[in-house]
Amino acid sequence: METKELTTTKWAIDPTHSEVSFKVKHLVISTVTGYFRKFEGSVESSSEDFDGAEVAFTADIDSIDTNQADRDTHLKSADFFDAENHPKLSFKGKIVNEGGDHKLVGDLTMRETTKEVTLDVDFGGVAGDPYGQTKAGFDIEGKVNRKEFGLAWSAVTEAGSVVVSDQVKLILSVQLVKQA
Repeated sequence: METKELTTTKWAIDPTHSEVSFKVKHLVISTVTGYFRKFEGSVESSSEDFDGAEVAFTADIDSIDTNQADRDTHLKSADFFDAENHPKLSFKGKIVNEGGDHKLVGDLTMRETTKEVTLDVDFGGVAGDPYGQTKAGFDIEGKVNRKEFGLAWSAVTEAGSVVVSDQVKLILSVQLVKQA
């Protein structure tokens, strides 16, 4: 009986063709969008559909950009991410293919607090680019409760409205490049 050896393919995030963003309700009536401008990640996969692929990802907290400098400074402060003491957000987990639906399941760490999260994954497929590289594309979305990770700053308006929602939507558009 012949055993087939599984080959592992290594991939890295292509930051030029990827973005990591978050959305949070402000005053319950509108949404503020922010980005992590500096991030890196890797994926190791033994299957063409990435089922069971190991994922590692980090984002630099200091790279937060909401297009408003004062808000960015506040988000980096101890009220929220505390970038001085906790400079990175990290994730380690797996892609799981459940009957054709991909999920990203693993441990998200912010401010030294780690919680398991499950994010929805839309696997766009694999394609070659004009430069001979093999790329894989994913759109990833999910929600986390910021307070569960120690981002507990809270304020209420005179009318009783919450200034910043506890629920934060994560939205990642990621292109991976196959490593040699």
